[in-house]
Amino acid sequence: MASAHGSYYLPNPSPWPIVTSASLFLLALGTVLTINGIKLGPWLMLLGALGIIAMMTSWFGQVIGESESGAYNAQVDRSFRWGMAWFIFSEVMFFAAFFGALFYVRMFAVDWIGSNDILWPNFDPTWPTAGPKGPMPIAPGSIPGPNQFTPMGAWGIPALNTLILLSSGATVTWAHWGLLKDNRAQLITGLFLTVALGISFIGFQAYEYVHAYTELGLTLKTGIYGTTFFMLTGFHGFHVTMGTIMLIVILLRALKGHFRPDHHFGFEAVAWYWHFVDVVWLFLFIFVYWL
Repeated sequence: MASAHGSYYLPNPSPWPIVTSASLFLLALGTVLTINGIKLGPWLMLLGALGIIAMMTSWFGQVIGESESGAYNAQVDRSFRWGMAWFIFSEVMFFAAFFGALFYVRMFAVDWIGSNDILWPNFDPTWPTAGPKGPMPIAPGSIPGPNQFTPMGAWGIPALNTLILLSSGATVTWAHWGLLKDNRAQLITGLFLTVALGISFIGFQAYEYVHAYTELGLTLKTGIYGTTFFMLTGFHGFHVTMGTIMLIVILLRALKGHFRPDHHFGFEAVAWYWHFVDVVWLFLFIFVYWL
């Protein structure tokens, strides 16, 4: 339970913020120890991950219960909206850093390295490249040798995934329209389709990664091209996975009768996040796969 003082909402003391901080610390510490080969690392990672899962299940469930009971007022709704808006802005800056690195490499660094005939006299400053000491790119469709890799093409699974994500943006919007009209069948059907499309995207991307590692010679160790490709697409895939989990939670809540036409910020927050994921993928498809 919580209390409201005038127009300002004041929640009761909660243990979950400190649990969240401790779990994130254990997860980060465990990751560092694991990278350095210390045996305690994986156990700390597991403990931190379990703490985060427990927090998300219990704390989020508490917030959902308070929301459905009518404990929140208009000030809480505004704070939720501002909080989600700033969170998405931070995610925009996160991806902007990686896109900026890609732009810097393609437009400046590769040309500068190629112009140094003393250190790298035989380096071809064209994109994609793994750098002067990395494997050489070959034409798509060819079988890479031990010191070669095949760049990832745009047409095929990447184009199909673009169609899938654009379609998912349409289905979640259609579900929102159904909610605004108090049409539960349209809301649930739209959410189910969006979840199915999100899972399909993740499956195709997993297949693409296996194909890249086993047949194209394209890995995280394939120089600057490999690192930028997997960092950008990998983090996006992680965001799609998180967004799909959010959509599943929203779908289960809709099946339980949650959300009303005038009270559904939980749905809107996930829809905002999903549209953000869609937009990021369009930039990825154009600048990482196509150009």
